Amino acid sequence: MPKEYENRGFLLKQRAFLKLYLLNNIPKQKGYGLKLLEELREDFKQYGYSPTHSELYKVLHELTREGIVRREKKLLGEPGVDFQEIIIYHLTDKGQQEKELYKKQMKAELDRCLGLLNKAVRDNYGPLLN
Repeated sequence: MPKEYENRGFLLKQRAFLKLYLLNNIPKQKGYGLKLLEELREDFKQYGYSPTHSELYKVLHELTREGIVRREKKLLGEPGVDFQEIIIYHLTDKGQQEKELYKKQMKAELDRCLGLLNKAVRDNYGPLLN
């Protein structure tokens, strides 16, 4: 077993998975939390995965505490009539740098998880068909 795979746990943690997508989606969308959540749910619907509201916001708060993401308050709608205050998320300069490093780290972890899952399929159902 390669040394980098030792003691990594079973599969990728949900927060790590969400962090990867948020670091990628925030610069594209400049969206608020609920919008980001709805888009992730739609993207993963076909796989039976629906991230929870609380898990997404835990990741956003963690990224904010780490200085990777900054929050900007904005009014949505017409002030005094039907507006609501939302928080728009942006990557910081530090976040841009961390994003590339995190993507490299996650690629290795995703490859490890795929290897584990492919082994389970091969061992229990026979050769993989491509």
